[in-house]
Amino acid sequence: MSDENSKSADPSWIKINPPVFYGAAILSLIFVLGTVIAPEQASTLFGAVQNWVINTAGWFYVLSVALFLIFVVVLALSGYGRIKLGPDHSEPDYSYVSWFAMLFSAGMGIGLMFFGVAEPVMHMMSPPVGDAATAEAAREAMRITFFHWGMHAWAIYAVVALSLAYFAFRQNLPLTIRSSLYPLIGEKIYGPIGHAVDIFAVLGTLFGVATSLGLGVMQINSGLGYLFDVPTNVGVQIMLIAFITMLATISVVMGLDGGIRRISELNMILAVILVGFVLVAGPTVYLLQTFVQNTGYYLSKIVDTTFNLYAYEPRDWIGGWTLFYWGWWIAWSPFVGMFIARVSRGRTIREFVVGVLAVPVGFTFLWMTVFGNTGIHMILTQGFTELADAVAADSSVALFQFFEYLPFSTILSFLATILVVTFFVTSSDSGSLVVDMLTSGGAGDESPVWQRIFWSVTEGVIAAALLLAGGLSALQTATIASALPFTIIMLLMCWGLIRALRLELVKRTSLKDAMLAPRISSQSHSWQQRLTRVIRHPKHGEVLSFLSGTVKPALEQVAEEFEKQSLSATVAHDDKDRVWIEVAHGEEIDFFYSVHARPYTPPTFVMSDIRRKRGEELRYFRAEVYLREGGQDYDIMGWTREQVIADVIDQYEKHMHFLQAVR
Repeated sequence: MSDENSKSADPSWIKINPPVFYGAAILSLIFVLGTVIAPEQASTLFGAVQNWVINTAGWFYVLSVALFLIFVVVLALSGYGRIKLGPDHSEPDYSYVSWFAMLFSAGMGIGLMFFGVAEPVMHMMSPPVGDAATAEAAREAMRITFFHWGMHAWAIYAVVALSLAYFAFRQNLPLTIRSSLYPLIGEKIYGPIGHAVDIFAVLGTLFGVATSLGLGVMQINSGLGYLFDVPTNVGVQIMLIAFITMLATISVVMGLDGGIRRISELNMILAVILVGFVLVAGPTVYLLQTFVQNTGYYLSKIVDTTFNLYAYEPRDWIGGWTLFYWGWWIAWSPFVGMFIARVSRGRTIREFVVGVLAVPVGFTFLWMTVFGNTGIHMILTQGFTELADAVAADSSVALFQFFEYLPFSTILSFLATILVVTFFVTSSDSGSLVVDMLTSGGAGDESPVWQRIFWSVTEGVIAAALLLAGGLSALQTATIASALPFTIIMLLMCWGLIRALRLELVKRTSLKDAMLAPRISSQSHSWQQRLTRVIRHPKHGEVLSFLSGTVKPALEQVAEEFEKQSLSATVAHDDKDRVWIEVAHGEEIDFFYSVHARPYTPPTFVMSDIRRKRGEELRYFRAEVYLREGGQDYDIMGWTREQVIADVIDQYEKHMHFLQAVR
């Protein structure tokens, strides 16, 4: 009866967490209506908010981002680095190539296209300190650019992604931001506090993605204006948002594997072609030299740059650049972090941190060097000062003006426009998927299509509203302001993750050091029988018979004894070829022991027939033990009932040793 009621309350056409879904939708609607009805007042309000955040909370942003980078690096280098983002037996869902492609496309895409040429040139022509248009200004311009696009940005993403992946895939909590606070507030994550955390995450994601969409559509408009003389104005940009949001919606409907992964891989191919051509057609040796020097200079100055607030010589520059970027990355972190978590299941913490900090950052540095230093070389060495003037007049046209000084400029501009469009699509559809996960309580790909379409359209509408309210300035303000409350949540996420990882490390240590009673011995098998059991490869039916005929009765016998000791124990056997026992421990961690019929491919000396159908027939199974943290990689097929009972008691004794260690 209860199952029927739950189904009627949660029909298949809607899967939402009402407080989060309606709360985020209503707040987004209020923002859009207020911006469209009174754009001038909205622009004034945005300016006041930005000034307050920069002057009052700038130090908090800078300190928090520094702590995030230190946090993820220490995690990777510590003993926690060996812990998997998933059960111990889990394997990565995606290859390295697909994983890196999705990381890059979701995390940086449109921004690199918009700022690749513009930012280094603007820093060189308007440096925060020193003289403009000098070799020193050029060197500092690349250092600042690397700083804004380097490890700090990806450390922000890594904090959210690590926390989400750990609690969702290893602790079996919902894939939502609230789950990361479980070690701090426990079951309260399902109440008002958890709803508020997810609403902040949704709003931050919507404004962060809308900022990228706004930047992207401004550049697409400039590209179309360059190629086909299309007018450059807000009206055209809003029509472009509508058209490309439609493409993103189609990708959303296709899902993660069908749409997002394919477009992400296309993005990487186009990006490599573009950067490769500029590297070859531009001053190649100079670019290779500057890439090495830029990287070294960035690393040598990273501590000083990280904590520099220009407190002794106040400048508005930091608000328009560093704080904007930190706010942008933080606003994006629920979206990118959840997306990275979604595609990173099965990787260790160390592998994850190294992959996220090294590979995308390395490609980003190469991109910024190739485009930024080529632009600097054109201005300082070749005397193309018109490029600097064009960048100062309209940063969205910088890339296309840059291509004017290279061969095949029209083809390059066309290719760049396509790349901005595909980055636009991946940002929008990935953001829609993530927002839908947050508002549906973690349902994700299983949620109805209309919900993902709703959020895809909402992102486009917010981007259009921000363009109406003041263009780039409004985009920057919305990003910086929406990120402030989520920065506090991220600090709490770090605290919660450390507490959970420390508990897990204590458990591993306690299990390793536990003194166990001797296992029950059995002489019922000769050594010849034991060797036969090791060599032969049981079929599926044999393992199932062993589970039902030996393992389940053994677990039931143990459960009866637990009941006599006033402990609640449950034994179950499902249709997924597994049988388990669970012993409740109240507010402490329950004991869980299960045996799975796990399939394996036969070794080469058995599998002489390589036909697929024959290979399926030759496949064998093992009766493997799983605990709460995952598979233990040992097989109990052929054990006696007494040996199975002894193994359960061994694992329970270790579990009790762990509970004693953490009390």
